[in-house]
Amino acid sequence: MTQFAKSSPLPRPGRTLVMGVVNVTPDSFSDGGEWFEPDAAIAHGLALLAEGADLIDVGGESTRPGAKRPDSAEELRRVIPVITALAAAGAVVSVDTMRSEVAAAAIDAGAVLVNDVSGGRADPQMLTTVADRGVAYVCMHWRGHGEDMQSRAVYDDVVAEVVDELSEQVGAALKAGIGAERLILDPGFGFAKTGEHNWQLLQRLDEIEALGYPLLIGVSRKTFLGTLLADEAGRPRPATQRDDASMALTALVAARGVWGVRVHTVRPNRDAVAVAQRLRTTR
Repeated sequence: MTQFAKSSPLPRPGRTLVMGVVNVTPDSFSDGGEWFEPDAAIAHGLALLAEGADLIDVGGESTRPGAKRPDSAEELRRVIPVITALAAAGAVVSVDTMRSEVAAAAIDAGAVLVNDVSGGRADPQMLTTVADRGVAYVCMHWRGHGEDMQSRAVYDDVVAEVVDELSEQVGAALKAGIGAERLILDPGFGFAKTGEHNWQLLQRLDEIEALGYPLLIGVSRKTFLGTLLADEAGRPRPATQRDDASMALTALVAARGVWGVRVHTVRPNRDAVAVAQRLRTTR
């Protein structure tokens, strides 16, 4: 299992890491609340761990377009028992949250990475909290909460603007004291992005890689894949039927050596990583 240590550089095992998703929410776009109850979420996390997940990403707030935010007490109620149990079972746990209060409690419960889809912009205390605790941090490109984020999907050049805005967020993270060796970037596929924007980001990923930080790619089951796979009547493929396309993208980004992928199904994505890694290896 890949090991994370506080205040240490990110692990780089020579292949793309696989982060398995546990949504402890009633309204996730990808699973419709299947893992909302703590026991179900814990069991699912353990199953992902058994399939080879390097990290388990536990989130208590749906960030799909149009989603309403739970209050902090409810978010804590959802995620802390799950994080506690999974960390105790030996999982490397990431907390998916935009709130510093939740991040701090999750770290106390055993999380070693904070996956903040707002990249420090939703909570002014997030960056200093992460810096003080010495954990790894995923900084995602973000323009606003789910209620209105798609109205902000307006760009002249989406890749150039994402790079510029991520650069600003990185600067803020470094200024707050987060070590560059513990910083991961996420382009924010689907967050204030249209499907076409997502494809452009994937086609020009080298421009984001040029920022010099490890990349986490989160495209699993997203709407732009459902649109690509629409039936003859134009109906998008349902979220749970987008895994094959998700794995195709895992193989492609793993072949270029990205740091990690965030996925809903672990075993087939680990297989895709293994294939890509073999093709990258000279023998």
